Amino acid sequence: MSRMWKCCLAGLLLAASAVQAANPDADVARLGQRLQALDADAAAAGLASYERLQARRAVDALATAGSRQRADALQLAEWRVETAELATRTELMRRQIAGLERELNELKLEAIRREAALARAEAERLRIQAQIQAEEAERLRQMAEAEAAARQEAETVLQNVSAREAARLKAAREREAELKRQEQELLKALGEQP
Repeated sequence: MSRMWKCCLAGLLLAASAVQAANPDADVARLGQRLQALDADAAAAGLASYERLQARRAVDALATAGSRQRADALQLAEWRVETAELATRTELMRRQIAGLERELNELKLEAIRREAALARAEAERLRIQAQIQAEEAERLRQMAEAEAAARQEAETVLQNVSAREAARLKAAREREAELKRQEQELLKALGEQP
């Protein structure tokens, strides 16, 4: 940067400082506008009220400050306005976090309800399946009892029949063994079902 530019820049800075010193209301207006922007934000309504009040008082004190107290009053007003802005943003974020936490809790509750409904449906399915298996087992038991009664009857008849009937008895026993084997296979199949 050339020396001439440096001189021009220094001159502009001095002029701006002189204008600001000559017009101290510019700082009051600037800080007041920042507070008005906070007040105009509908989402921030009612937030950080204490900090905003302190900032307004500091800006008012700046407006009435004498030249000796002006620098300190300006610094304090800047800090108070910045504190009000930060406090407002913090409260807004807290509200957003609380809203998100509520939404998350609602989603968790819905997930739990769905999981419970699925568990109830699965329990009902298993109950029906167990009932079907119990009915099938009862049917097989009745078949086995009928077969046992038939076998007993066949043995009684065998004692009273001739040798010609012995062949029939053998066939009946083979049938009985086949039925028993089928019964065992059915019972085994039922026992392996989930």
